[in-house]
Amino acid sequence: MKNIRPVEKNDLDALKQVLDSIELFPSTMLENIIADYLINPDSEDMWFTLTQDEHPVSIAYCAPEKLTVGTYNLYAIGVRADLQGQGIGGQMMTYIEEQLSQNGHRILIVETSGSADFELTRKFYLKNNYMLEATLRDFWEEGDDKVIFWKKLKH
Repeated sequence: MKNIRPVEKNDLDALKQVLDSIELFPSTMLENIIADYLINPDSEDMWFTLTQDEHPVSIAYCAPEKLTVGTYNLYAIGVRADLQGQGIGGQMMTYIEEQLSQNGHRILIVETSGSADFELTRKFYLKNNYMLEATLRDFWEEGDDKVIFWKKLKH
């Protein structure tokens, strides 16, 4: 897919702006979370962005699940707030799934919140053909469940 590529070190400022526009995780955490990926050529972590006019407007991060064979977890995906609802997230999901599948990986899981604030997020995964696999009650905090989605990747 055009305009989707791996994240590069010079993308960090733009990606922090993406994070500041949404409530995915604090942008101050980005450099620490992505550090190994940027310096370790053997990292199995995958960071992607979609660019518009060569400027990153989205972020996605997935990594292998420890002690599994071919299972990845999508830890983060987000689109700059002013560009949401335009299909960018769906393009990112398709790209991630294709990359994982081409590299022989079998499954992608996604964990999110069961709170009302994340209703659109849960609908997004269902729309992208993810199966609701499990709900862990009161996981994030009292009254906030962890909702786990699952998808078998095509080979």
